[in-house]
Amino acid sequence: AGAKHVYAVEASEMADYAKKLIAGNPILGQRITVIKGKVEDVELPEKADILISEPMGTLLVNERMLESYVIARDRFLVPNGKMFPTVGRIHMAPFSDEYLYVEVANKALFWQQQNYYGVDLTALHGTAFQGYFSQPVVDAFDPRLLVAPAVSHVINFTTIKEEDLYEIDVPLKFSASVGTRIHGLACWFDVLFNGSTVQRWLTTAPGAPTTHWYQLRCVLSQPIYVMPGQEITGRLHMIAHSAQSYTINLTMSAKMWGPGAEQGGILQTSSCRLDLKEPYYRMSQPQAYSVAQDQQPNQLLQSQDLQLPSLDEDGSDFIQQPSNDSTVHIH
Repeated sequence: AGAKHVYAVEASEMADYAKKLIAGNPILGQRITVIKGKVEDVELPEKADILISEPMGTLLVNERMLESYVIARDRFLVPNGKMFPTVGRIHMAPFSDEYLYVEVANKALFWQQQNYYGVDLTALHGTAFQGYFSQPVVDAFDPRLLVAPAVSHVINFTTIKEEDLYEIDVPLKFSASVGTRIHGLACWFDVLFNGSTVQRWLTTAPGAPTTHWYQLRCVLSQPIYVMPGQEITGRLHMIAHSAQSYTINLTMSAKMWGPGAEQGGILQTSSCRLDLKEPYYRMSQPQAYSVAQDQQPNQLLQSQDLQLPSLDEDGSDFIQQPSNDSTVHIH
């Protein structure tokens, strides 16, 4: 695209194949130097004017490649050089999805068997239940499942420090657009390629053309109930770990009024801990979102607000499958 010279830094065996391709195209050989190694370790003969990379993972930060991107910026980019992408934004909104909740909860039913070839498995049911809810769900979902406008967390790749990515703390505050059960937090991201003449956003939002990043949802094991216009507060706290990913701590709260509540209402709070490294890839699941295109979001959400028996303290209540023409297969 007109670069005087390109230094291609690649740590994997792909570097060897890139060298072969370039050797087979003399015009490229004069322009491109492949350097095999990590950006943290290699040396370049000169500084670059532009740094381009694809460091995004699910929820933008998975794989912790953003840290390498920032290190490459500090080591190899001229002052005020351009970075592509330039900015990343994580978008978050509460969602209601009874089908997904039932599917995750029902995975633990295997461990409710009191006589599995003579073995009582129930001692592990609680652990299995929490284990399934610790997996972020990666799939493409219908944006009409969102029950409040999204909030955003911005990461400016040109200015952020590497250590700022070790821990990411995002306060959450939403206003519910409908009365429903909230089953957790839906997340997606976009990145800006801030060119001199044109700005391009690459988005992974629900409803946009699906990318291989899909979207990500953190499902609460205990849903919370909200009324239209009600305030939902919370916190998304992500801590980097040594397996190149993050532990996610999510808390969501809403006020609840009713008999026995003190003046001003009592707070319902639900929280979960998830490992971004161990997601549940749900892309192959049948989607139960066959609704008319002109149907309003709140109609969909109300129709999905199926009354499920809440789990009692030992989690022994069977969670009923909602009846629907589409079958959700439980494996």
